[in-house]
Parts: sequence; C-alpha cells; structure tokens
Amino acid sequence: MSPEIHHAAATGFARAADAYERGRADFPEDAVAFLIEHLDLRARRWLLELGAGTGKLTRPLAPTGARIVALEPIEEMRAIARTVAPGAHVLGGAAERLPLAAGSMDAAVAAQAFHWFDGPRALEALARVLRPGAPLALLWNVRDEDEPWVASLTELIEPYRGDTPSHRSMRWLAAFDDTAGWTVPTRTSFPYRYRTTHAAVLDRVLSISFIAALPEDDRLRVAEGVRALLPAGEEVVFPYRCEMWLTRPLPGDPDQASATMA
Repeated sequence: MSPEIHHAAATGFARAADAYERGRADFPEDAVAFLIEHLDLRARRWLLELGAGTGKLTRPLAPTGARIVALEPIEEMRAIARTVAPGAHVLGGAAERLPLAAGSMDAAVAAQAFHWFDGPRALEALARVLRPGAPLALLWNVRDEDEPWVASLTELIEPYRGDTPSHRSMRWLAAFDDTAGWTVPTRTSFPYRYRTTHAAVLDRVLSISFIAALPEDDRLRVAEGVRALLPAGEEVVFPYRCEMWLTRPLPGDPDQASATMA
C-alpha cells in the first residue's frame, strides 16, 4: 500500500467502489457551471483532477472539451472512471507525487478528496505542474445537518471514524497556512437537494471509507441503523451544500518551483 493512501481509503474504497458509484451524489449543475467558468475549461486546455474516484466530477466536465488528466490511486475506482469517462486520461498516482511535467496543467481540481492528502506536499507538487497563476478548485458535497434525519445519520456513523481524515474537521485548510505561495482560498456554497432512493442512500453510507472497511457484522449494524433513519417513501431528498474553495499559486521563480519536486 502506498504510504500516501490512508488505510481506510485503501481498504474501504477498494471494497466499495461500486457502491460509491451508485450512492454518491452528483455535483449540482450551478456548481459545475461556476467551476467551468472559473477554471476556464474549454477545448485544448489541460485540467488535472486529483482523487478522481469513479469519475463523478469527470463526467460533467468532459463536455467542455478540456483535456482531463484524472489521477486516482485506487485501482477499483479507476476501473469505473475509465468506463464512465472514456475521454479522460485516467492514471494511477498520488497528489503528493504528480507524474506530470512542470508547468503542463492549465487548472486543477479535487472533489471530495483534498482532506485525504498531505496538504503541504500536494500544494508543492501542484505549484510545480500548474502554469503560472493557474487556478485550483477544491469542492465537497457536504451533508446538510439542519435536516434532523441527516444529523442523526452523522451521529450513527461518526463513532466508527477513528483517525480517518474528514472535510468536516477543516484541518485540511491549515495546509494553506503552512505552505507559502498560494492565495487565501475563497469559498462559495451551493445549496443542493439531491433526489435519490433508499437503496442509493444505503450505498452512499456503506461506501464511506471507514464504514466500508469495517468487519461485516459492523457494516450490517450500520445498514440497519440507516434503514431505521430514512424518511418514509421510496424517494429520498438528501440535502447537501456543495462547498467550493478557489485558490491559485502566487507568482514566483519558475526555476525554483520546478526544482521543488526534482
């Protein structure tokens, strides 16, 4: 197992890649449009997508004509991404060690992923491969716990988290304090009511890395708890906020930046 891959991700996402694809929410259209505009995605532009997973974001970005390099360390996730986003260049690799030439990317994005990275190392690697001033977007679909059953869902799963990183902790943001050379990330939030089903919500929970990595008896116990919490009816409206953070590397000495990962 690569040292860059947390044990929960390595086990859980490999085990639950199909459930991840079935259960995870798509990204809202207004957030995708905002992302396309601010990353200036269009034909012949190169986009690096870090932690691409099963291609949930790759697919809606593909119609821009941008040339997408989708980097994903888990082979089971990559296999699905290659199927659903055949136009993308889907590669194995870690954000901390990017297998790309210096100054080769016009923009970068990480969806549901940056909290998994060694933030300072990933930012150093990105500063090397991005062209001067190229934008970086970080985004997450975040459960809206103002909805009581969603708050109860969080109470059900959090005792199993252990040392697994999370977006909720906001610890990932400290990387921008610890790493010189980046603008202060600015946040935009998109409220989102995702229409889904009971079965898909169950897949969504069981595809959480640290839940998927549990022994079978514990996973069954979590599944029973999810079923007890879900609203009546087959359709479920799952409230999210799509949180997007935009930043870019500050101008600097390109020779020094290229030497960072030499």
